[in-house]
Amino acid sequence: MSVQPPDGAHPQLAVDIVDRLEWVSGLYPGYRRAHAKGACYRAVFLPTGAAAEYTTAAHLQGDPVPATVRFSNFSGNPYIWDRTRSARGLSVAFHLPGGVATDLLSVSQPVFVAATPQAFRDFLEAAEPNMFTGSPDPEVVRKYATEHTEAMRGLRAVKNTPIPVSYATLRYWAVHAFIWLDRMRRRTAVRYRWEPEAGVQQLSDERAAEKSPTYLSDELAERLATTTVAFQLKVQIAQPGDPTDDCTVLWPGDRTEITVGRLLVTGPVEDQAKWDRRMFDPTRLVPGIELSDDPVLRFRGQVYSVSHGRRTQGK
Repeated sequence: MSVQPPDGAHPQLAVDIVDRLEWVSGLYPGYRRAHAKGACYRAVFLPTGAAAEYTTAAHLQGDPVPATVRFSNFSGNPYIWDRTRSARGLSVAFHLPGGVATDLLSVSQPVFVAATPQAFRDFLEAAEPNMFTGSPDPEVVRKYATEHTEAMRGLRAVKNTPIPVSYATLRYWAVHAFIWLDRMRRRTAVRYRWEPEAGVQQLSDERAAEKSPTYLSDELAERLATTTVAFQLKVQIAQPGDPTDDCTVLWPGDRTEITVGRLLVTGPVEDQAKWDRRMFDPTRLVPGIELSDDPVLRFRGQVYSVSHGRRTQGK
């Protein structure tokens, strides 16, 4: 189930956010307003069964699940160079029987820069490039941080974002809390993280400067020509009192963590154009998983729907 409004019923705030994403990165008709540069790959997800105690979600039980993944850069500019210091994304669509799908979206930063949709709109306004320098005005960004102190962790994560050796050597977080439901409808709050089996590896600025503008996709093609790319799906389980409504806050590191599956990426999809049109949506869920009370998570599907509508219309 995807939590989206009917056509024509998008709230003005969702429209404003997409407008501001266009102002920050530039307008590139037909492309995503964020994570514009990316490609899709075939994969299979192998559940460990460890999640079955907590959730009835079909893709987390025991049988292998075919999947499609998309690796991407964060920017809405589809021509951005790979060697820039920027967040990267890993989106996974799990394909279940009967044409049912559920998505898990993650980025290479553990927390977000805003706790509410309105705060994110304000952040995008602060991040709008100066017409003379082409970069955000540091004073405006500092003002945003002063007025939204909860954003500091996310802003530090942005500043310290690694330049990866490969899409396959990054750790990716789903950022938000989700709610798992077991057969007795007992509720457990969880957070997801993809851990690369190749290990976390990053480049120095000097090494990155030697790389080509498309080195991440080139490197991944070379890697997949000889091996699979593997990630383990780690799940952190909340204790009472851990916040589920704030994606700028981490849970304590001593919380129980389980490994619920292994993702094997095997090669590029045969129809990139078809998959490039698809909207990966973190609110597209299946029975056994519900949205938490995180307002940013609950709003994301509406923002994605606005963006998807524009790009599929060639705007």
